[in-house]
Amino acid sequence: MTAEEARLAIQELTGRINYHNDLYYQKNKTEISDYEFDQLLEKLINLEKQFPEFIQPDSPTQRVGGTITKEFISVQHRYPMLSLGNTYSEEDLIEFDRRIAKGLDGEKYEYFCELKFDGVSMSLIYEKGVLVRGVTRGDGVRGDDVTTNVKTIRNVPLVIKAKDIPEIFEVRGEVFLPKEVFTKLNKEREDVGEERYANARNTAAGTVKMQDSGEVARRKLDCYVYSLLGDPDVHTHESGIKKLESWKFNVSPTYKKCGSIQDVIDYLKEWEFKRLELPLETDGVVIKINSIEQQEQLGFTAKSPRWAIAYKYKAQSMSTRLNGITYQVGRTGAVTPVAVLEPIFLAGTTVKRASLHNANEIARLDLRIGDYVFVEKGGEIIPKVTGIDLSKRDDSCEVIKYIDKCPECGSKLYRIEGEAAYYCPNVTGCPPQIKGRIEHFIQRKAMDIESLGERTIDQLYSLGLAKTPADLYDLKKEDVLRLEGFKDKSAKNLLDGIAASKERPFESVLFAIGIRYVGKTVAEKLARYFKNIDILAKASYEELMNAPEVGEKIAKSVFDFFQKPENQFEIQRLKQAGLNFQSDEKEPEKESDVLGNKSFVISGTFEKYDRDQLKDIILKNGGRVLSAVSGKLDYLLAGDNMGPSKREKAEKLGVTIITENDFEKLLNS
Repeated sequence: MTAEEARLAIQELTGRINYHNDLYYQKNKTEISDYEFDQLLEKLINLEKQFPEFIQPDSPTQRVGGTITKEFISVQHRYPMLSLGNTYSEEDLIEFDRRIAKGLDGEKYEYFCELKFDGVSMSLIYEKGVLVRGVTRGDGVRGDDVTTNVKTIRNVPLVIKAKDIPEIFEVRGEVFLPKEVFTKLNKEREDVGEERYANARNTAAGTVKMQDSGEVARRKLDCYVYSLLGDPDVHTHESGIKKLESWKFNVSPTYKKCGSIQDVIDYLKEWEFKRLELPLETDGVVIKINSIEQQEQLGFTAKSPRWAIAYKYKAQSMSTRLNGITYQVGRTGAVTPVAVLEPIFLAGTTVKRASLHNANEIARLDLRIGDYVFVEKGGEIIPKVTGIDLSKRDDSCEVIKYIDKCPECGSKLYRIEGEAAYYCPNVTGCPPQIKGRIEHFIQRKAMDIESLGERTIDQLYSLGLAKTPADLYDLKKEDVLRLEGFKDKSAKNLLDGIAASKERPFESVLFAIGIRYVGKTVAEKLARYFKNIDILAKASYEELMNAPEVGEKIAKSVFDFFQKPENQFEIQRLKQAGLNFQSDEKEPEKESDVLGNKSFVISGTFEKYDRDQLKDIILKNGGRVLSAVSGKLDYLLAGDNMGPSKREKAEKLGVTIITENDFEKLLNS
């Protein structure tokens, strides 16, 4: 392919993929399958690697992430990002309105109301229509440059194609995790034995500051914009919003222009409960003067604008009787207490259960059966108990003694040092653990067996047809026909789905077998690093620690998993069933012998490369990558935050320790 052909192909693919992205994310429509879309994206990625000089500024490959940012540069805001004054009462709003009227000396004015989204404030800077910088709020004067992470947000435009755009302008918005994404993220963490995230807002804030933009992309952040700055043709807040909409920015359609403070109060009442149906968390309403000239006339205090205020809704909380506690057992054996409540109607739904988190929380609250408890409904599906109404406690309230045996199988519970949860140790005999492992195994990110579901797994278990994932591959048509609701066609679909899962790649199988703390991303890294299940199974703790994304907790979990005979037997059965336990990722093509068969151990974090990139460079240039420091090692390539034990061992054995700059000199020698 000539350079000109490549330029045109990259241009055409960029346009096509952006078109389909816009259909999917802005209009909720699709014209091609996920597979076809992925093929287009893969083709573009490959072309851009060969001809990087032709990468378009709005290339969809920038949404995928992959850049490692060791430090986020501090940037001064062109327009300070001031905080707003808060109020919880209509009286305060009426007083705010009086101050506005006085400050404007009798001029007519109108308000603009927008829901206050519970996320992370973000400043987006555009030059000549191209997104050049995304900056966090920080202290309001300076924030962190998180541009590489912002570019992964699908509905943040990378390029504005319009005639009426200023040379430089700024867009303010709120980056957030949608409720559905946050719930899935917590389910995934629960699935691999990690603690759940506390709330979507803090999780979004942590995601925005992640060093690996590839991981940020997988989190599927979203963004609503709410302000346009730096456009001299914008004279009202409303006209700025309309421009942002015409430029294809994602603006929540929940705003309203109001002619009086009573209209504002009516808007607050309209959205008090309706906001709970939105796909993200909200905690109030921002009320601002619509006219930009009047905003400038009213000015600022030292901390906030005089022309705007935030009305905060009070948390949706009610008191009801605690009738009892049930205990749920998850796939990893973790036991979770759930409050059984006298039903109440809270924030639009009837609530019968609420989360109690763990034994520590029950003890902290000094909770008793019969107590009247305060229940709040936030972003979680299950509301939470936040406190006790002690004025209603009487002598009949029963002190709660946390269970010491599994509610499902009767095994004695145990606690892992440093963790709040209790666990059931009966891995092979506790029904919810067994069924949970099969449910984990068949999910979309694992073996992707769509025709299997929770109800079918429950039937298979009850009939003794599936006690482990490997049993699925022994199923016959006559076995499936024993299941309620299954006929010839549905039985064939199920068996075909199971057979098709044998084509899933090694990283999916590794995730599916359910090693604690090994999520999808870690499974991908382990599969790439160790290449096949046999090498991984034989890896020492130290060798596991050398793998990317692996810390002490994961290394110990993986090592312990492969020491257990029942896990070894299960993997052997899955091998015999024909599952893929070998990475099909090809070694990079050799470019030179400049490293002359020298061996390297890579450890720590690096400014210009991630560890996978360094490994590829070493292999392409005739070097070898080892997993552990030994006397035969040529170089320890040391980045920041490298474990001190590796350095000590290398120094003791006389191994040459090199930096990232030293490595580049080796390549160019």
